[in-house]
Amino acid sequence: MKSLGVLGGMGPAASAKFLEILAELSPAKTDQEHPKIFYISDPTIPDRTKAILENGENPTSQLKDDLFKLVNCGSEILAVPCNTAHYFIEDFVEELPIPVVNIIEESVKMAKIVSSSGAWVLSTKATWESGLYSEHAKRYSYKLFFPLENIKDEVQNIIYMVKSKRVKEAASLLENVLKTLWKEKDVPFIAACTELPLAYEKTSLPSEKMISSLYALAKACVEKIYYET
Repeated sequence: MKSLGVLGGMGPAASAKFLEILAELSPAKTDQEHPKIFYISDPTIPDRTKAILENGENPTSQLKDDLFKLVNCGSEILAVPCNTAHYFIEDFVEELPIPVVNIIEESVKMAKIVSSSGAWVLSTKATWESGLYSEHAKRYSYKLFFPLENIKDEVQNIIYMVKSKRVKEAASLLENVLKTLWKEKDVPFIAACTELPLAYEKTSLPSEKMISSLYALAKACVEKIYYET
């Protein structure tokens, strides 16, 4: 088994959910068969969306510092359960001596398996603006659908509501957004912000209509921890 380093705290509830999914997906039957995980929860990392869209404080140096701390702890692979953070991680990923499991790539790969006809992408406005999902979708020849600007604003608001623990309220708004999108194109959506699965869980919508970036990342980590040499 490989040891896993996880950089969380963006936000804390989403990171905790990632660890929960990781434990559920693990083939372990005893405590000792679960992977060794080094975990840093750093909620002081500057807001990634504000850094990209509003000239806010750049989180790159703090992300880099935390990831190298995980390397020095003995991690053999790294995971960051935050989609927008990968915009900054790409600037220095080649400097890291161990691989980072890319949440965006894994989400696109999972979406292609789940829905060959494409998927909606709901994320932070910064993730949309970064073009990261479009880049990976192009690499895998996969069709993505993006909502109009007014819905992007609403989704960004939903994400911040989850971060502020207003999950039920966020779930109601998310349900309305998705029903609107599905009238236009009835395909699943990629929850391309790790807060969105937490809201979707509280809706009355079918679980199979969401491709969770948290789940995609956890599944890929389990495969690399247990099955890759």
